[in-house]
Amino acid sequence: MTNYITKGIGGFYYVKTETGIVECRARGIFRKRGITPVAGDQVVLSADRTTIDEILPRKNVFIRPPVANLDVLFIVASTTQPVPSTLILDELTAAAVYKDVQPVIVITKADLAAADALEKAYADSTIPLIRLDYDTGEGLDQIRARIAGNLCAFCGNSGVGKSTLLNALAPQLERQTGGISQKLGRGRHTTREVEIFEVCGGLLADTPGFASLDANKICRIPPEELQHAFPEFEPYFGQCRFTGCSHRSEKDCAVRAALEEGKLSDTRYQSYLTMYEEASQLKEWER
Repeated sequence: MTNYITKGIGGFYYVKTETGIVECRARGIFRKRGITPVAGDQVVLSADRTTIDEILPRKNVFIRPPVANLDVLFIVASTTQPVPSTLILDELTAAAVYKDVQPVIVITKADLAAADALEKAYADSTIPLIRLDYDTGEGLDQIRARIAGNLCAFCGNSGVGKSTLLNALAPQLERQTGGISQKLGRGRHTTREVEIFEVCGGLLADTPGFASLDANKICRIPPEELQHAFPEFEPYFGQCRFTGCSHRSEKDCAVRAALEEGKLSDTRYQSYLTMYEEASQLKEWER
């Protein structure tokens, strides 16, 4: 992929071209149209290569992290410090699925606490889960294989080890890592903007950490579409008694029957209920 934005800072955009990276401004027309160029955008430059003249059609775009045309979203979670929230992880995986991006759960600090609960929660979800062990290198080859040929991004709360993981994948980048604030129980922000690097035969966007309260701002999923963001529900579509079943309290619901039979994760289903309720309360203009 040529002519793509590697990062944007203060109104300047750094575009990777066949001959190297050039610094550009964006045409004013984008602002008038309410469009903001983001890392990952494929663009057409002016003849003198100082201006972005056109943003090519996007496969997808995320507001947080601000990145476009993602193929794979690595959702990095720590088993401790900070303790992972299954609801937040499920919101992130759902957003990825809804945007036609492959989500991959990456568990860091598996040596500090058992990751069995997370593995169990995602065992039937069809969402890949990779455990990392930096001492043995376990999991790194799996991540490298998923990066190759794709545009990928890291996503997750500060302090989960995104920069440490990037250093393990590409030590030449020497990304700064931050300690955990004992008072706040979360990491200090060390990455200020999205920046795309060529890594492991693909492209990888290193993204800023963000607070858990921002997780639901990644995208708004209408309640009627939410079931499609949980891939493990799909085998039961069309088997419910009622057309348009919301899988919450209706009689003869195939999804709830599968849950009672232990075929679906209870924590994932509880996340679905919470997300459905939140989505239902949104006004139409908020979605």
